[in-house]
Amino acid sequence: MEVLDAIAVLAAGIAAGGINAVVGSGTLITFPTLLALGYPPVVANVSNNLGLVTGNLSGAYGYREELKGQRRRLVRMGSASFAGAVAGGLLLLTLPPEAFAFIVPVLILVALVLVVVQPRLQAWMRERRDGQEKHRPEGGLGLWLGVFGTGMYGGYFGAAQGIVLIAMLGIALDDDLQRLNGAKNAMVSIVNGTAALLFITMWLLGETDISWWAVLLIAIGSTVGGWLGAKLGRRIPPMVLRGVIVAVGLAAIVQLLLG
Repeated sequence: MEVLDAIAVLAAGIAAGGINAVVGSGTLITFPTLLALGYPPVVANVSNNLGLVTGNLSGAYGYREELKGQRRRLVRMGSASFAGAVAGGLLLLTLPPEAFAFIVPVLILVALVLVVVQPRLQAWMRERRDGQEKHRPEGGLGLWLGVFGTGMYGGYFGAAQGIVLIAMLGIALDDDLQRLNGAKNAMVSIVNGTAALLFITMWLLGETDISWWAVLLIAIGSTVGGWLGAKLGRRIPPMVLRGVIVAVGLAAIVQLLLG
C-alpha cells in the first residue's frame, strides 16, 4: 500500500470511528475508500468490518457511564445481535452482493422516519403501557427480533445499522436517548466482533481474502475516532443528536443510490 493510500485509509478510519460512536454508518466512509483504492467489494467489506471492531469497542467504552444498569438489557439484546451477526456474515460469504443492495436505502429511510417520530410513538406506547398491569421493560419478543434482523444486516454489510438500532430502541424502550446510544454502541460491537471472528475463521480456511494492511490502518484510525466521537456524542442534547442522525442517514441514502 502506498503512503498516500495509507493516509487516506487511516483518515477514513478516524472519521468512521467518530461517526459510529455518535450515530452509526461510518462504514459509508471506509468502505467506499477501499473500493476507490481498487479493493474487490467482498474483500473491502470484510477488511472494513475487521478494522472497525476496535473503534466500536472504543466508542462503547466511551459510553461506559451510560451503560451502567443496563446489564440485563445488553445480555438479552446481545444474544439477538450475536445470532443475527452469524447469519449475516454467512450470507455475505455465500450470496451475491446484489441480493441485499436494493433494500439498504429503504431500510435506512425507514429508520430515519422512526427516529423523527420516535418521541410521539414512545409517548403513545407509554400511554398504552400505563393502562396495563404488566409490560415488558426490555421491549419483549418484537424488539429482540428487530435487533436480530439488524444484527443480520450488520453482519452482511453494516452501514447505518446504528441508525436502525437507535430508532428501534428509542421507540420500544422508555429510556434516555444517550443511554440507548450507549446500548447501541455495545450491540454494534457484538455484531461486528462476531462477524469478524467468522471472517477470520473463513480466511484461515481459505474461503475469503482479507487485506490486513487495510484492517490495521482502519483499526488504528477507528479506535482514535471512536474515543473522540464518544466524548463529543455524550454532550449532544437529544434533539440535536436526533438531527445529526437524520442528516447522516440522508447522506448515507444519497451515497448508496449514487454509488
